[in-house]
Amino acid sequence: MDTKTRYHSVRLDKELCKGCTNCLMHCPTEAIRVRKGRAHILDERCIDCGECIRICNYHAKIAATDSLDILHQFRYCVALPAPSLYGQFRNISDVGYVLAALRKLGFDDVFEVARGADVVSRAIAEKLKDPSLPRPLISSACPAVVRLIQVSFPDLLPNVVDIRQPMEVAAEIARSEFCRARGCAPEDVGILFITPCPAKMTAIRSPLGQKRSAVDGAISMMEIYSHLRPILSHLDREEPLPSTSTGYGIGWATSSGETKSIFQENALCVDGIQNCFRVLEEIENNKLSDLTFFEGNACIGGCVGGPLTFENNYVAKNTIRKLVSNTLKKHPDTPRESVPASMMNKYHLRMDTPIDANSAMKLDDDITVAMQKLRRVNEITAELPGYDCGSCGSPTCRAFAEDIVLGYANEMECIHRLKDKLQTMAEQMVELAQTKR
Repeated sequence: MDTKTRYHSVRLDKELCKGCTNCLMHCPTEAIRVRKGRAHILDERCIDCGECIRICNYHAKIAATDSLDILHQFRYCVALPAPSLYGQFRNISDVGYVLAALRKLGFDDVFEVARGADVVSRAIAEKLKDPSLPRPLISSACPAVVRLIQVSFPDLLPNVVDIRQPMEVAAEIARSEFCRARGCAPEDVGILFITPCPAKMTAIRSPLGQKRSAVDGAISMMEIYSHLRPILSHLDREEPLPSTSTGYGIGWATSSGETKSIFQENALCVDGIQNCFRVLEEIENNKLSDLTFFEGNACIGGCVGGPLTFENNYVAKNTIRKLVSNTLKKHPDTPRESVPASMMNKYHLRMDTPIDANSAMKLDDDITVAMQKLRRVNEITAELPGYDCGSCGSPTCRAFAEDIVLGYANEMECIHRLKDKLQTMAEQMVELAQTKR
């Protein structure tokens, strides 16, 4: 898909932006510039990780998601709660209470994304048996990490496992089972994901590895929380809905949950988009070729740390840990035991389109012109002070040099260069005054 027309969930509220450089310095793909006292998001570089939402003190970065009004757009609506939703409610002993609350909120049915995670876990475990695949295989579960690879590490795209995200697999199964049970047409059913992050919303509107998403919309976990909290406070004396997922599927809500569910010891689990960036650099430089699997999560703690969640990510992670432990005590099944082999062929588990590189980092499509521009970038970078202070409106001196070459900035926007220029002019004026007769 053309990156210039790709949908973005992360948006800028121009009225709230103060033009500070906080977001500028934290964006992992250098997708933000500050010009004329206001931030600008470069669409072609943005990966919708939500880091700017998390870091902005003025709440000028927002995530566009669907409101609960979307329920009125379909004859039937099925909720797809991400496992991280369970971590938002302290002291719940059974995820079934959250499922029951979603039904009371107005959804016709609820299908756990954790169940989709169980199916995906078995599919990945089977995939890892193929010795011909590149190592390490990289998880495709976090769309922000996959888009980071598209932008900054395109050579690693063959390493991304071609298994669809649990959200997508769960959506397909949910629609199929609901239509079979109710005898309705697929187009009458809205499959709505409860999302902890903007990256998932973007993945629905601009899918990764598939022509079309099986999900019809995404509602912010923050919005859902405000509606579910009062409902849950009155559900303690009622029976929870039965959960159909394993504890391993629920564990996908936190970092390393995916790795544990596929029982892969020779793996590396990393959370935090900046940390993922550094490890992907190591993988690209062939320093981690002995690894079998890499699980990257854009958010600290995993999905429980998403920018659209309510609960403190460490508290949520602990809640998930207890829920996983309780579930495994009652139902110690692994994904391989709970997911029949027939499921592997019954639903579309593999991606149907390649994940292409994002050319946002190219200086020019013509290689000769690009080399000329690169030489000029290097020359300008060498002349700059190298402070990476962001006062010019670009995140680093090198990014500023690229902006100059591409015509988006001029050298005098660097306050240090401007200061030197003014000092030189002042000295020349003094000399002129002294020599004038």
